Amino acid sequence: MVKNKSIILLSGGLDSIVALSYVKNRTDYNIELGITFDYGQKSREQEISASRKICEYYGIKHNVIELDWLKSITHTALVSNEKLPTSDLCTQKSADSVWVPNRNALFLNIAACYCDSYGYNYIVYGANKEEGATFSDNTEEFRAEISKLFEVSTTVHPKVIAPLINYNKDDIVRIAIEDSVPLDYVWSCYNSGEKHCGVCESCYHLKKALEANHCDKYLELLFKDEN
Repeated sequence: MVKNKSIILLSGGLDSIVALSYVKNRTDYNIELGITFDYGQKSREQEISASRKICEYYGIKHNVIELDWLKSITHTALVSNEKLPTSDLCTQKSADSVWVPNRNALFLNIAACYCDSYGYNYIVYGANKEEGATFSDNTEEFRAEISKLFEVSTTVHPKVIAPLINYNKDDIVRIAIEDSVPLDYVWSCYNSGEKHCGVCESCYHLKKALEANHCDKYLELLFKDEN
């Protein structure tokens, strides 16, 4: 029997990829499966591709789950033609503009179904300090409460693990460098395209973190030429 059998939520973005690396390199949790969700988001093809590549790189299985109904009840900029936020600060207004109804709770509950069916003991996701300031489902309170829920809603009682919950983006890029994470696989942009758009809010924070860690190579690889 595999000890600490684990599953991870993967969006293909910086946080989820580094959460995977962190757990693989720094803990005894055995991640065997990554799951990625298609809920009609603009960048779904890029997110799925990035997640698939990272799963292949780390030698774990990868499943994609389609949630068409979630798109039908989501009315924010991630899935609609509304303009995406481009501000340099995470505010409640910008958070509301990319909010997907109950997203992390839904994704974690689906992962908990996998745990019940296949015996996974832990669920890993990429919650972090910066996003926890504006998204309540990225906080320690949320992580602890949903772990409590799974004690009564499942038979295997999986624990939710958020290894980056006390780190900001600069820290997360630093960890990625230390762990030799293939950052060229990352897709954090809210938009679709061959490269990150460089202007959406998610791109802004990734860009600043890469600059803070002197990652010129990845800035060139990931972002469109501004000239």
